[in-house]
Amino acid sequence: MRIRPATRRTSGSVAALAVAGLLAATAAAAAPAAAAPTGGDGKGSHRVEYFPEPGGAGKTVEVPATAPRKSGRKAGESLNAAEAALDGAVGRQQVTGSTDDRLDVVIIGDGYTADQQADFHADATAKWADITAVEPYRSYRELFNVWTVDAVSNESGISGDPGAGIVKDTALSSYFWCGDIERLVCADIDKVASYAAEAPAADLVVVIANSTKYGGAGYSGLQAEGYPFGGVSTLSSDNSKSSMIAVHEIGHSVGLLDDEYTYPSYGTWTGGETDGPNSTTYTPAQLAERRAKWYRWLGESDPTGSTVGTYEGSTYYPLGIYRPTSTSLMRELSSTEFNLPGREAMIAGFYRAGNALSSTLDTSAAITHGKRIRVTLAGLGSTGGQGRGSGPADGLARTDLRWYVDGVEKVSARGRTAVTPASLGVRADGRGHRVTAEAVDRTDAIRDPAVRALATDTLTWTVEAAGHR
Repeated sequence: MRIRPATRRTSGSVAALAVAGLLAATAAAAAPAAAAPTGGDGKGSHRVEYFPEPGGAGKTVEVPATAPRKSGRKAGESLNAAEAALDGAVGRQQVTGSTDDRLDVVIIGDGYTADQQADFHADATAKWADITAVEPYRSYRELFNVWTVDAVSNESGISGDPGAGIVKDTALSSYFWCGDIERLVCADIDKVASYAAEAPAADLVVVIANSTKYGGAGYSGLQAEGYPFGGVSTLSSDNSKSSMIAVHEIGHSVGLLDDEYTYPSYGTWTGGETDGPNSTTYTPAQLAERRAKWYRWLGESDPTGSTVGTYEGSTYYPLGIYRPTSTSLMRELSSTEFNLPGREAMIAGFYRAGNALSSTLDTSAAITHGKRIRVTLAGLGSTGGQGRGSGPADGLARTDLRWYVDGVEKVSARGRTAVTPASLGVRADGRGHRVTAEAVDRTDAIRDPAVRALATDTLTWTVEAAGHR
């Protein structure tokens, strides 16, 4: 059973130091050698992943930490009073629970003027819909809160669109042609952090650049700058194919998934077994013998159209290391599916950050026999405690709610979201008792008991001995 911490993160202005991003450090550790950074103002560089072609495989490169001086403005400069009043406003695009029980996404727009903030909100809604159309986001979207932060730009659009010589005055200094790469969209990371800090909490940060041109990026290795999950994702607003960039990048950050594409120049992997859940040096027989990685999925038909096994080439190395399927979203964006091991890793990540079960009734204070206990389940699929059930539009999640008194299940209360200790049979016998609510996701997309444990959430209350109040 997973026991939640008393508090998970900070909020308000302190959130600038707790902003989480979209690319895990695991990807950076094995990334290809980077090109020398260009531009910037001497504050250093960051590693980013980008996708030169829609549907293609990714590449990595080092880019400046800040935008070139000619691009953008300092946050808040050159805004009139009315524009400044809009700048930094926080919106609630989707709030399904408290920040302690949800994975919080902050979406910030760049290249939207004061008159275009409604367009930004529409674009944010559309992009989040694109992301959550993909499993397992689709089935677990209720574990997310989505916040928007308005960033008012002096000019519409971003630098580098349509050509490299175009310069726009924007809030986050976003620009195409970062590092002389046309489809790579960079932003000033300090400005991004400043705006993200306005939201109540930030686990994932997405920057939407106001452009019809395909492009985006996933920053990595920003832990030192206060991004515990590793980085920031950027994507263009009005190009439908750019949404898959964010889908892929969240796979790194939340699922801790490796890239599965390769570079011929990398040759043969010689580094021994990896940490990534979707890369291994073992053959199928060795996976089964060692009960390692995705051995439970071997031989299964996969949503990518492949069969789960070991396919040579992963984590940039074409030889000596294997991925679970022929292709997947972590190999190329033309695939619209995570493979089965990838789905399971993503679900594990969702539950590391979010809780399906919550209650406003304090678990630290003793309650009476007649006290009503109400719990709330995230809007995931529910079995009602009786069977398979169905998730959102027959999705993956299968939430099962059960009640226990002193560790013994009260079968008659399965699926109920409101009980009293008395209704559960707690006796007024002069002794204290414990009432526990347990939510378990029994989805078929989980086979690893360790992941099932992450998908198990409990809340326990102490019931006062009879005669005490």
